[in-house]
Amino acid sequence: MYIPSAFRVDDLSAIHAALRDARLAQLVTAGPDGIVATPLPMLLETGEGGQGVLYGHMARANPQWKAPVNGDALAIFMGPDAYVSPSWYPGKQRDGKVVPTWNYLAIHVYGPVEYFDDADRLRKVVTALTARHEAGRPQPWAVSDAPADYIAAMLKGIVGVRLPIARIEAKRKMSQNRSEEDRAGVAAGLAASDDPLDRAAAALVPR
Repeated sequence: MYIPSAFRVDDLSAIHAALRDARLAQLVTAGPDGIVATPLPMLLETGEGGQGVLYGHMARANPQWKAPVNGDALAIFMGPDAYVSPSWYPGKQRDGKVVPTWNYLAIHVYGPVEYFDDADRLRKVVTALTARHEAGRPQPWAVSDAPADYIAAMLKGIVGVRLPIARIEAKRKMSQNRSEEDRAGVAAGLAASDDPLDRAAAALVPR
């Protein structure tokens, strides 16, 4: 990923926080038949490895996990993103020398992907993912709420994914290359939007 220095994120704790917030990833692998991608919710375990490990699962019927992988896999996470209108720049009123752009947060995680179908490991991953996404709900659902034989049958239909993080590229393009007054204009424009993604992006624009 092309990352100008103004947009590079190197702080691992900030990257980990963004990975947790992004939730859904595109797991990309290259093999004999070309490039394959599967959208997956993934769970970050920071206690494993130097930079952490990603866990998830995919359908057993998905051919991606059966194919040999050339090199590392890539998990792509996207954070808030938003269109930036030139009308938000004060400079538009002075000389008109402004153009649209797009602000976004993107994280590319690379590592050697592993697949597993051990029932106990799968149950642990499914339980952890469920607990994470049910947290805060008025009546959170738990894996243990379903009959044990039903869960055992469901686990036979999936395979686990483990991605030890070998390398991370993180980019937060949020108008850092603009002047203070331009950033203020962008933040105000996005914050006034009815779109919650725009408002989430507004919070990431440096003041």
